Amino acid sequence: MFRDDFNILKDDLIYFDSGATTLKPKVLSASTIEYYDKYSANAHRGDYKLSYYVDKKIDETRDLIKELINAKSKKEIIFTNNATDSLNKIIFGYYKNILKKDDEVILTKSEHASNLLPWFELKDEIGIKIKYIDLTDDYKVTLDNLKKCVTSNTKVVSLAHVTNVIGDVRPIKEISDYVHKYNIDLVVDGAQSVPHLKVDVQELDIDFLAFSAHKMYGPTGIGILYGKEKLLNNIKPIIFGGGMNASFTSDGVRIYSDIPTLLEAGTPNIAGIFGFNGVLKYLDKIGIDTIHNYESELKDYAIKRLKEIDKIIIYNETSEGAVIAINYENVFAQDLAVYLDKYNICVRAGNHCAKILKEELGIKNTVRISFGMYNTKEEIDKLIDVLKNPNLMNEII
Repeated sequence: MFRDDFNILKDDLIYFDSGATTLKPKVLSASTIEYYDKYSANAHRGDYKLSYYVDKKIDETRDLIKELINAKSKKEIIFTNNATDSLNKIIFGYYKNILKKDDEVILTKSEHASNLLPWFELKDEIGIKIKYIDLTDDYKVTLDNLKKCVTSNTKVVSLAHVTNVIGDVRPIKEISDYVHKYNIDLVVDGAQSVPHLKVDVQELDIDFLAFSAHKMYGPTGIGILYGKEKLLNNIKPIIFGGGMNASFTSDGVRIYSDIPTLLEAGTPNIAGIFGFNGVLKYLDKIGIDTIHNYESELKDYAIKRLKEIDKIIIYNETSEGAVIAINYENVFAQDLAVYLDKYNICVRAGNHCAKILKEELGIKNTVRISFGMYNTKEEIDKLIDVLKNPNLMNEII
C-alpha cells in the first residue's frame, strides 16, 4: 500500500523494523527541502517575510498535531526532540516538583527505557516508590491487575499505549476512568500508538502524552509533548535560553513566556517541522484507521504463516499491535537478524530498550518484526521462505 511513495523500496528492500523508525515518504524530503531552499530563516526572531512564513508554518504544524490527537488547544502541543525528551520534560519539569517521598508511581516491566529510567532517577532523587502492574500470561495489562497496585499513595500511572515488543494495546480509557476517580494522573507513552491507531486525548482523558515524528513516517529530531493546559501551566522548563523568555535583567529578574513557548527554548528543528507538516497532511489523506486496518491484516497473515514453522517461537500471538516478537529455536536472535539481512530483510534483534521485560518473558533477546503501511503479504511470504530454508542453520554457522 502506497509503496510508490517511498523511494527506498525501489531497491527490493524488505523493511520489517517500523517499530524502531518508519521509512520516509517522498513528501518528507520535498517538504524539508522547501525550508532550506525557499526560507532558511529562524523562527520568532525576524521582522521580515521569510521569518514570518517560518513562524506561520510552525504554527500550522502545531495545529495539525492538535487536530490529529484532538487536543483542546494548540497551546497544549509542545515541540521537543523526540518522545524521550518529551517524557523527561514531563517527569523532571512537572512531577519532580509535585511528588514527595513515598508517593507511588505505577509502571509495567514491559515499558520502554524512556518510560522507566527517568522514574528511576526520580526515585533516587526524592524517594518515590515504583510499583509494577502484574502482566497476564500473554504479557498484557488489565484494569483488574492495575487496581491491585493502587493505594492511597498512588499519584501517577505511566504506561505505553502500545508496547514496543509485545505490541499489546492497553485499555487506556478504562484505566483513565478508574485512576481519575482517585485523582491519579495518567501519563501515556504514545510512540507506538499514535502512528498506528486513532488517539483522541480528550476521549481517553490523558493527562500527558509523548510521541515522536520519526515513528510515523516523519523526520528524526522532532517529538511531541501533549499535556492538559491546566497541567502545562504548572510545569517548569528544564532547558533555559533564547525564545522561552519575555525579558530578563542583569540582577537576575526574569519573565518567562507562556506555554507552548516556555518549553521550546532555543532554535527548533525547523526543517524537521516543515517536513512533519507535509507528512501530517499526507497521513490525513490516507487516514489512520486505514493504516491500522491494513497493518492488522498484515499481522494476522504473518502470524498464520509463521506458525507453519515448527522451530519458530511466537511470544505475542494475541496482541493487537503491528509487532511480532519471535525466536528461532536454538538460534541467537542477533544471528537470525544477520542471516535475514543476507536476503535484504530488515528486522530488529535484542531487548529493544525494554531491558526488564526479560523478567516476564524469561528470555533476554527476541527478533522483532514490525509493520508499516508499505509492507505487503508478498514480503511476508518471502520472509517465510527464507525462514524455511533447509540450509538456514548452516548459513548462520
